[in-house]
Amino acid sequence: MTLGAALALLGLLVLAALALQGWWSTRRAQPRRGTEAGPAAERVEPALGGEPAPGPADGAGSDPAGALAPRAGLRRLPRLDALIDALVPLVLEAPISGEHALAHLPPSRRAGSKPFYIEGLDVETGQWETLAPGRRYGELQAGVQLASRTGPLNEIEYSEFVHKVQAFADAVGASADPPDMLEVVARARELDGLTNGLDMQLAITLRSRGVAWSLGYLQQVAARLGFVPGPVPGRLVLPGPDEAAPPMLVLGVDPQAALADEPQAAAVRECALELDVPQTPAAAEPFPAWHRAATELAAEMDADVIDGAGVAVTLHAYAGIGQELQGIYGQLDALGLPAGSAAARRLFS
Repeated sequence: MTLGAALALLGLLVLAALALQGWWSTRRAQPRRGTEAGPAAERVEPALGGEPAPGPADGAGSDPAGALAPRAGLRRLPRLDALIDALVPLVLEAPISGEHALAHLPPSRRAGSKPFYIEGLDVETGQWETLAPGRRYGELQAGVQLASRTGPLNEIEYSEFVHKVQAFADAVGASADPPDMLEVVARARELDGLTNGLDMQLAITLRSRGVAWSLGYLQQVAARLGFVPGPVPGRLVLPGPDEAAPPMLVLGVDPQAALADEPQAAAVRECALELDVPQTPAAAEPFPAWHRAATELAAEMDADVIDGAGVAVTLHAYAGIGQELQGIYGQLDALGLPAGSAAARRLFS
């Protein structure tokens, strides 16, 4: 075995050990209570490689807890994952209603730059889920994300999380047992170190060889390839493989052109085509879609395809990127964070 392979294997073993330690600490802290009958008496721990349902991070205008989503008989899976979250069990003396829990949620489910979530164990189904009205919960748990693109969870963020969770626990009559700060911060740094090199985002620029394009012309050409207007002016998106998925590709122009008095007549000389690798499963073939879109857009609009240094992107360059991408997919799979999974989308955001 080469030194590089040995180091990679050691890193995987360390991450698995840390995740298992977090899982065991959470389970050990949860006393069994014989007063709950039926499904609620059996705790279902978050799986290390589980795929919680994707949802928006807490922010203005969003429904951070997913509490107002229509139930319609469809049970949402928990978003918390012991692999990427520091979990805090919240022990209740008696079941509480979803309305009571929701009424005392912190106004913001963020600790610094890191999102956190609070879930309940439904006494009827015995499943962990995001809090919702009309349900009763025998146990609660909170979890803060260990890392994101802003870096690992730090001591200040963890302290803020613990403070908010403790206030919530006091309000609903629960006892909280947060894990040791030093252990959590060490886990966060370890996770960030193992995944930082796997955060691959591909971007190329298409630059007109001759006359400028109008924004309307660019939209027309991109629409033939499946692009639709995105939520941000000047950005077109190629939808992901399912409705809840983030866009597979993003085609963007200078926001000033999109915000001009007459945007459809604004002159555009270049646009950027981006692929956020961890956000889309490999099975959806996002790289071939990115390559194909770049080639067809360039041919249709008489554009050069260049990288960030202004160098033309050749077939040989595409082949090299594709090979590197396969390695990234393999390493993400080995860590239990396959591209496009809910955990990977949260971690790489």
